[in-house]
Amino acid sequence: MFDDLRSSLGDLLAGRVAPEDRRAMMHSMKETLVRAKMGVEDLRQGLSSTRVRLGSERKELDTVQRRKQLAANINDAETVAIAERYETQLSGKVDVLERKLAVQEAELMMVEEEVASMTADLKAAMAGAGAVPPVTATADPLDDESDPRPEIDGLMRARRRSANDADADAKLAELKRRMGK
Repeated sequence: MFDDLRSSLGDLLAGRVAPEDRRAMMHSMKETLVRAKMGVEDLRQGLSSTRVRLGSERKELDTVQRRKQLAANINDAETVAIAERYETQLSGKVDVLERKLAVQEAELMMVEEEVASMTADLKAAMAGAGAVPPVTATADPLDDESDPRPEIDGLMRARRRSANDADADAKLAELKRRMGK
């Protein structure tokens, strides 16, 4: 999404857009930024949801650890064994949620920075300023430090990790359900 917007901004600022197409292009860019901002809000909501789930799982882990200690104090080996099993499962789930939270925070920060940059570039383009260097046919886009592709690749990796974490969460929930929790 940002590659197209960045390319369009470059064309606009370099004068490669016909004057009659300029207004339609700017409108399209604004719509793209609105969708990107909505995506940022979705990321924030996902982050909030993960924080709530993590807090809940930590509380549950604390409860299991406390019950295990109480069972150990009265020499109830069977209860201790069950509590240890749940403690292992919950510890794994808390670890996964902590990693997921870190990835979501990093993803949100990168996307917010990119949206802010694109918003500033669009404002500059609307004002007719040359804030964004024009894209040249001879320049290698991989040499350009402002090239968003590495960030987008990172976002895609983060989304895949988030999907994997969600899958792990679902499997843990199913295992928990089978164990009678």
